[in-house]
Amino acid sequence: MRKIQSADAAVSEKGAAIRESSYRLGYHISAPSNWINDPNGLIQFKGEYHVFYQHHPFGEDWGPMYWGHVKSKDLVHWEQLPIALALFEEYDCDGCFSGSAVEVDGLLTLIYTGNVWLDDQQKELKQVQCIARSEDGISFTKDTQNPVLESVPEDGSSHFRDPKVWKEGSFWYMVLGTQKDGLGKVVLYRSEKLTDWEYCGVLAENRNENLGFMWECPDLFELGGKHVLLISPEGMEQEGPLYANLKQTGYFIGDFSYETLKFDYGHFEELDKGHDFYAAQTFLDDTGRRILIAWMDMWEQEMPSKQDGWAGALTIPRVLSLSEDNRMFMNPIAELEALRAEKSVSLQEITVEEELTIGFADMAEIIVEFAVEDPALLAFGLKLRCGAEEETVLTIDLSSSKLILNRDNSGIGPGGGIREADLSKTDRVKLHIFLDRSSAEIFANGGEAVMTSRIYPKKNSTGIKLFASGGKVCAQSVNVWKLNEGYVKR
Repeated sequence: MRKIQSADAAVSEKGAAIRESSYRLGYHISAPSNWINDPNGLIQFKGEYHVFYQHHPFGEDWGPMYWGHVKSKDLVHWEQLPIALALFEEYDCDGCFSGSAVEVDGLLTLIYTGNVWLDDQQKELKQVQCIARSEDGISFTKDTQNPVLESVPEDGSSHFRDPKVWKEGSFWYMVLGTQKDGLGKVVLYRSEKLTDWEYCGVLAENRNENLGFMWECPDLFELGGKHVLLISPEGMEQEGPLYANLKQTGYFIGDFSYETLKFDYGHFEELDKGHDFYAAQTFLDDTGRRILIAWMDMWEQEMPSKQDGWAGALTIPRVLSLSEDNRMFMNPIAELEALRAEKSVSLQEITVEEELTIGFADMAEIIVEFAVEDPALLAFGLKLRCGAEEETVLTIDLSSSKLILNRDNSGIGPGGGIREADLSKTDRVKLHIFLDRSSAEIFANGGEAVMTSRIYPKKNSTGIKLFASGGKVCAQSVNVWKLNEGYVKR
């Protein structure tokens, strides 16, 4: 407990000094200060939503991992809570790595990976699976039987982490990410009590394809009558516009049998085509929605917010759905409308030729519906966070039927050029965009194409523009809302 109190104090003291940072996000989950990465333990517990995250409370770089913690009544307004897990046991002395949460007998139960480095270079490691419980959803006690799973599976290696747990019938099931011989895979376990796990074999694996050497953060769930396996592979090679980030997050669609414990699945698809999206995790809420949150950053890239004493954030919550042709769609949760402060732009049937400024905002929700009627038109779109020398450009290219995001001139920071996503329809395009002070999340055509990227423009670069190239485009409706802050307590 003393270690948790010390970490909370360090985070809080530093957080007071950086609250007004120009890049400080207004409504995205982040720590009061210092580093965060993967979302963990997403759950609805006793009428409130809980989100945990990987957290280094003593610095703005990745380090020994604790579990940070926020909760909300509406998935929009977040309250910062004390750190949930600290590394002070022999089995997790170098990190409480990622995991998930379930409710058991009225207790909020966390299942996580305990990490121990076996050498000073952090190349050799031991990873085990552990449990912690809470009656009030705030203070957690680690199980005296920890680690509850210590043996490495015969099909895996010491890289053996990120448990996702759920219940079906009388059994608890758990998927874990691992690797063997340089090939990533997901392994499956089951248990009646969460403390004695039976190994059930390999659920899915890289069969010598371009699917990476390690599969992190697995998540298996049912959606639209099919089963989805969500993974975050390390080590995929870029193929044209595909797999352009250092690490990816994507999914397989298939059919899983609880009788045979086999998963029959198709090909891998990237989930979000932006620059900054990794380690996604989902949960089922009490209305039956499958909701996803991911880390809104990317490994080994410049993070300008570090100069202000913090790094890392999570995406807005998104609802998942499955199309008739088995593609995953993502859309912002409807509750985010509660962030709307004022409607600063409301336009109908606007003809755009070249460029048109429609408003100014650093935190905004933007919904634009375009109709293509001019046969000479080549491309059209929006420019966000525009200033004298800055702009983040979102283009619908008609010749390639692609949505293209370019952050080369988005301000300081990682740059990273363009990212592309296919669109099935370009003569009618709807864009739904959430802007925060250092992020942009774009949802196109009802969530068929999604892009998430961090941007770091100057504070006064707030212009929002429509543009057309080669001809004219009709903006049938343009609506912009300025957004309020999303934190109750930080």
